Amino acid sequence: MATTADSVAAFERRRTPLQQLQHFLHGNPAMVPIIILAFSVAVFGAVAGERFFTAFNLSLIIQQVTVIGFLACAQTLIILTAGIDLSVAAIMMLGSVVMGKLAVSVGVPGFLALPAGFVVGTFCGLVNGFLVTRLRLPPFIVTLGTWNIFYALMIAYSGSQSIRGNDLDAAAPSLKFFGERINIGGAVFTYGSFLLLATFVVVWFMLNRTAWGRHVYAVGDDKEAAELAGIRTDRLLVSVYALAGFICGLAAWVSIGRVGSVSPPSFYDANLDSITAVVIGGTSLFGGRGSIMGALIGAMIVGVFSSGLKIAGVDVLWQRFAIGCLIIMAVGIDQWIRRVSA
Repeated sequence: MATTADSVAAFERRRTPLQQLQHFLHGNPAMVPIIILAFSVAVFGAVAGERFFTAFNLSLIIQQVTVIGFLACAQTLIILTAGIDLSVAAIMMLGSVVMGKLAVSVGVPGFLALPAGFVVGTFCGLVNGFLVTRLRLPPFIVTLGTWNIFYALMIAYSGSQSIRGNDLDAAAPSLKFFGERINIGGAVFTYGSFLLLATFVVVWFMLNRTAWGRHVYAVGDDKEAAELAGIRTDRLLVSVYALAGFICGLAAWVSIGRVGSVSPPSFYDANLDSITAVVIGGTSLFGGRGSIMGALIGAMIVGVFSSGLKIAGVDVLWQRFAIGCLIIMAVGIDQWIRRVSA
C-alpha cells in the first residue's frame, strides 16, 4: 500500500507546469473566461489607452451586452444538456412584437402585455422541448426549424413594421422601463443591466443549489446514465427549454428598452452572438460542464473586444474576424482541458 501511495505521489511530482495548469482549469472551468477577460482588458487598455478605462466606456460595454447576456443565459441552459438552441433570438423578437402589438395596436394595458410576451416565450421553449423529447429529433435540427417558424410568425404578426418609441410612450411606457438609465459615479447603467445580473444569480442558484440543477449537469454529461439513476430526463429537458424560453421573454422586454422601440430585425444575428458568449465563457458544447456565470463573462469578453477594437479604429469586418478567432481559440482550450480525463 505504501509503495502504491509513493508511486502516485511521484507521478504527481512529475507533472509539468503546463499539466498542472490543465488540471487546475479542469477543476475550475470558470477560471478560463476570467483569465481571458483579464487578458483582454489588459491588452485593449494598452492599445486603446485611457479612453478604454473611462467609467462611461466600461458602463457602455455592459449596456451593449445586456440583451446578448440574457440570450447567453438561456443558451447555456440548453448547451449544458448537450443541446443547442438556434431559435433564442427569434423567440425574443416574437415576444417583443407580441408585447408591442398588444399594447399599441390592441390597446391592452402594459401590465397585461408583458406577461403575454413571457407566455409566448415559454410556449416557444415548450415547443422546442416537446419536439426534442417526444419526437427524438436532434436539438440542432429542431431549433433550426423553429428559428425559421418563429421568425416567420414574428414577421407576419408585425407586418415587417417597427413600433415607434413615441407610440410605446403613449400606450405602454412600462415596456421601455429597462432602457432607462441611471448615473453612478460617472458610469451610466440601465435597469436592464441590473435585471441581467439578478437573472444570472437566480439561475446560478438553481444550477448549483438545487436537485434540478444537478440533474441538468447529469443529463448533459451522460443522459443514459442519468436515466439509470432515476432522473426523468425527458421531463427535465422540457423544463430546461421552457425556462430558456421564459428568459428569452425577459430578453424581449429588455430589448425594447435597449432599442427604444419594437424593431423586428434589430437582433436577427443574436443567435450566433449568444453561442459565442457561451463558448467563450467556458461551457462545453458537449454538455455537462460549464458555469452560468461563465456565459456572463463571455458576453463581457465579446463586449470588451468590440469596444477595444472600435476605439483602436479597427474596421467592423476585422472585429468579426477577431471574434471568430476567439471562438476557435476558446473551443481549442476546452478540448485541451477535456483531455485531462482521458
